[in-house]
Amino acid sequence: MNVVETSALRKSYSGTEILHGIELCVPCGSLYGFLGPNGAGKSTTIRILLGLLRPSDGEARVFGQDAWTDGPSLRARVGYLPGDVRFYGGLTGKATLDFLAHARGVDVRAEIVRLADRFGLDLSKRVRSYSRGMKQKLGLIQAMMHKPDLLILDEPTVSLDPLNSEALYAELREHSQAGRTILFSSHILSEVEALCDWVAILRDGLIIEQDRIDALRTRAVRRVEIKLKHAEACGAFPQGLRVIRHRDGRVIGGWTGPITNLLHWLNNAPVEDVIITPPDLEDLFLAYYSNSEGRGGL
Repeated sequence: MNVVETSALRKSYSGTEILHGIELCVPCGSLYGFLGPNGAGKSTTIRILLGLLRPSDGEARVFGQDAWTDGPSLRARVGYLPGDVRFYGGLTGKATLDFLAHARGVDVRAEIVRLADRFGLDLSKRVRSYSRGMKQKLGLIQAMMHKPDLLILDEPTVSLDPLNSEALYAELREHSQAGRTILFSSHILSEVEALCDWVAILRDGLIIEQDRIDALRTRAVRRVEIKLKHAEACGAFPQGLRVIRHRDGRVIGGWTGPITNLLHWLNNAPVEDVIITPPDLEDLFLAYYSNSEGRGGL
């Protein structure tokens, strides 16, 4: 079952199209990364899913309901952290969360205490005295305190230190294991790779890739360095090995595809030594953005 589904989703502002037919499917219980640089259309897509923007064309459905017409009822099941979170500075952290909980009509006092302890946030201070990182923690608590079925986070680790980022990752994994769904946008590939089981790559308002993270890894590049026993050529290199340099019996290149194919070739080649690095998803990501035709250049 998909918690989020969009079909031919488009959004225009003053005649300029920002989203060009988004097709997004977010499975129930998944940790889903929404990748793309600033300006790719991530935040616009999220606002449509929340029912805060009306699409120009196409469909956006959350829990099987229309995100725009059923927005008020859907938002009761959703937690949201905007990319630029802001609160009234005159209230304390506790008063802010109490007010938001009252607006939702839920008693989440115990969960607020637990999350504040996990993120190390002093709720007795006024928000105006908070640092950017503290405000980000407050935003995360308000998004998660009611244990939403769908948690939507826009750049959630902005201003967080490494320890709090790890605490957030652990919290999100626990949400997913409990059957809840997390969709978060990011332009930091390393955190998506460490956390997510699904990823979509957005470029210029269009999804150019959407797959499980392990499937993307099979298409990502491994750096390969081979030392041959003899300097002379060892025959044809296997398909999937892009040779960057081959001189004096040393071969340096990149491998794309199932690693078993490379290991089979190495087993039958006059190899003295070999170094194979883990797949580099950053190279794959950059390849999508450096190639104007999307998939065609991979």
